[in-house]
Amino acid sequence: MAFPLGKIWTPAAYQGGQVTKRYFEGWYYKQVDASASRVVSLIPGISYSPDGALKHAFVQVVPSDGEAHYFSFPAEEFGADPDDPFTIHVGGSSFSREGVTLALSDDERSVSGELRFGPWRPWPVKPLSPGIMGPFRFVPGMETYHGVLSMDHAVSGYLIIDGERIDFDGGRGYTEKDWGRSFPSSWIWAQSNNFDTPATSIMLSVAKIPWMTGSFIGSIAGVLHDGRLHRFATYTGSRIRCIETGANGAHLIVGDRRQELEVHVTGHDTLILKSPVLGAMDGHDAESLGGTIDVTLRSIRGGRPEVLFRGTGRQAGVEIMNHNDELGRVLCGQGRS
Repeated sequence: MAFPLGKIWTPAAYQGGQVTKRYFEGWYYKQVDASASRVVSLIPGISYSPDGALKHAFVQVVPSDGEAHYFSFPAEEFGADPDDPFTIHVGGSSFSREGVTLALSDDERSVSGELRFGPWRPWPVKPLSPGIMGPFRFVPGMETYHGVLSMDHAVSGYLIIDGERIDFDGGRGYTEKDWGRSFPSSWIWAQSNNFDTPATSIMLSVAKIPWMTGSFIGSIAGVLHDGRLHRFATYTGSRIRCIETGANGAHLIVGDRRQELEVHVTGHDTLILKSPVLGAMDGHDAESLGGTIDVTLRSIRGGRPEVLFRGTGRQAGVEIMNHNDELGRVLCGQGRS
């Protein structure tokens, strides 16, 4: 599967080019209100089945208190603005780095409103490391590609879901995206930017990655704190030191010789979303909004750990899909102090 080369360094832009089969692309906008009591995630995207015969655009609306809903549109109602690589349209709705305008309705649900965003805090894009995937972004034919477009930004505006208005003035937002063929067979994903310490955000992902004739367990995590992004990734030399998962929780430690990150992830009520399988949205994804992430970030000096940050992220998005312990299971014990 070939993608436009020039877009490698612009992960927010539509990556599909002229692809018309065996392909999906989706953006993930998560908003938390000022009181940190309501969360709504919005997932616009495009889907092409393996043979290209079935194709459609979509917007999934995922509220923290209710059921997720999938709005489907003809593929022709999806568009990427050629003059602004950060803007896409699905039906009468638009999504960009400046904000979102929604006009969604079908026989079951209606969602409308307008959100405005402050400046994005993206994962750095560098010549040899164009975003969160690092050098893996240059590898052709991977099952899924990933981009973190904003670790944290201000949100204002409102949404009206089935007649109920939700005010997001003073809220916080997070934006990422995926594209390719399919989601992994097993993964853990968690994100929160609602800590007691302002402008703090965490995103982590562990997944089974197909590779040549086999596979490996890859991990990526980032902690934005005090204006610095602490990165943990397979390509930076970080390793998973322990991993435990349960029905709605996980405990992980990842790190390298300079720093380590320990997290306790706890989900909340689980919502069922559609997810891609060979481009078609035929799979399912169990996502929890309203979870927590207990974070301990440590530096390692002379082999001894020193706590740099400890806090709890609330209203976390949490996905734990570890089928048959494919991600492995190495007991974490009591962790470090």
